[in-house]
Amino acid sequence: MSLRRLLSIVIKELRQLRRDRLTFAMIIGIPTMQLLLFGFAINLDVRHLDAAVLDQANTARSRELVAELGAGQVLNLRSALSSPQQLDELLREGRISVGVVIPPDFENRLERGDRAALQLVVDGSDQVVQQAARQLAAFPLVQLRGNATPAAAVEVVNFYNPERRAPVNTVPGLVGVILTMTMVMFTAMALVRERERGNLEMLIATPVSPWELTLGKVLPFIAIGLVQVSLVLALGKLIFAVPLRGSVFDIYLAALLFIIASLALGVFLSTLARTQFQAMQLAFFTFLPQILLSGFMFPYAGMPRAAQWLAEILPMTHFLRLIRGIALRGATLADLWTELAALAAFSTIMLGIAVMRVSKRLD
Repeated sequence: MSLRRLLSIVIKELRQLRRDRLTFAMIIGIPTMQLLLFGFAINLDVRHLDAAVLDQANTARSRELVAELGAGQVLNLRSALSSPQQLDELLREGRISVGVVIPPDFENRLERGDRAALQLVVDGSDQVVQQAARQLAAFPLVQLRGNATPAAAVEVVNFYNPERRAPVNTVPGLVGVILTMTMVMFTAMALVRERERGNLEMLIATPVSPWELTLGKVLPFIAIGLVQVSLVLALGKLIFAVPLRGSVFDIYLAALLFIIASLALGVFLSTLARTQFQAMQLAFFTFLPQILLSGFMFPYAGMPRAAQWLAEILPMTHFLRLIRGIALRGATLADLWTELAALAAFSTIMLGIAVMRVSKRLD
């Protein structure tokens, strides 16, 4: 083996990598993004959960308890309610994650110590909220009620997942994960494959328009995405007994909009990449933040404000709220219209940018 020839090959590869700016940027960008996400955005401590209070006692002690709960960092007390129906509605719509219910005989329960003096109604469709409920169940009411133990002082009521089964939380979220992995990657490689095979020049010679080319690449994958949604939901129902409390039509409509958003992102990435390998790298580059920031793996409420702003741009964040809200809480599309609007805006903007870039290449 000649060290001189080996060194020449190494130098050649480094020079080629330097000319490939996209790959070089990915080498720097992926570890940097992972470091920033895991170092700053990912926080396993549950903080700032949206909550509402139903104070049926309305005494000095109950108001003192509400003030102490609000002073902590776990709950973000947004509103005071007047009826249990309001609490049910806010939980179903996903506007709050925790409801604090103080019964009318709050002070008697504090004195007697035979019944729970505080009730926490939590959204069981989110496993992170269940973890926070266990922390809140140990809230110290000792200073308000003699020698009572915290376990007897706080009662946790788990809505939508009373058995606390993990598949109920993870299976609906897996619909978004699978669609993100497949739809973005498949479409990101679609136009790149045409260019590598020389078919793009043939398309340029035809009277095909940029919109026709883009939609022609997108439409076949919509059917594939809907088949994947059906497969995951069916297996989740048959194997893990995951409930579908909402309208199946609403689930498919939300999934259709998310599929279009993912395909639009994939087409946009295909206009940036020169090779299929680059397209795959870019797809992974967008896939990782969506998994980490959407609330699928880590608590959204515990993230810094900047990370939450970034998460609001990503389509999987909104689809996760849609699929969990409809399938597990029985919410309607009207209840979650803001998430639909966010997906529609993302799809429109991303498709518009992709078509403009395709138009420049056809010209």
